Amino acid sequence: MQSDFTTFRSFTVSDTTQLIDLWHVCGLTRSWIDPQAEIDAKCAEDPEGLILAVAADAAGDDRVVGSVMAGYDGHRGWVNYLGVHPDWRGNGVARRLMEEAEAYLHARGAPKINLQVRRGNEGVLAFYARLGYVDDDVVGLGKRLKARS
Repeated sequence: MQSDFTTFRSFTVSDTTQLIDLWHVCGLTRSWIDPQAEIDAKCAEDPEGLILAVAADAAGDDRVVGSVMAGYDGHRGWVNYLGVHPDWRGNGVARRLMEEAEAYLHARGAPKINLQVRRGNEGVLAFYARLGYVDDDVVGLGKRLKARS
């Protein structure tokens, strides 16, 4: 199912269905998260920061095989929704997506990148460690401003 040719580009509206499907396959969604709302919010603020890995399928059509959402809040860069389709894992796609996200954030002036990994996701923690990310010895806190649906 793989091709040797993968391109990296910003999201377009025509990618919506494939991107949502990818997030589901990668386990990036939760019952209280509306993926369409996440995409809409990102595109309203910073559409170029939603970066995709795209490969041609057997028919020559673009297939979204990976994604990362990068954003800069004026203080830190943030990375969310890094995911690669299981058929494409182990081929450097996630590493390349992170390189794209890092370059994107660096160009916007971000001095540092923060990201969060769900507890127990040791494989993902090991992936980020190989890329040079370290545990900042902080506790992530959150507060919902909108009720879960």
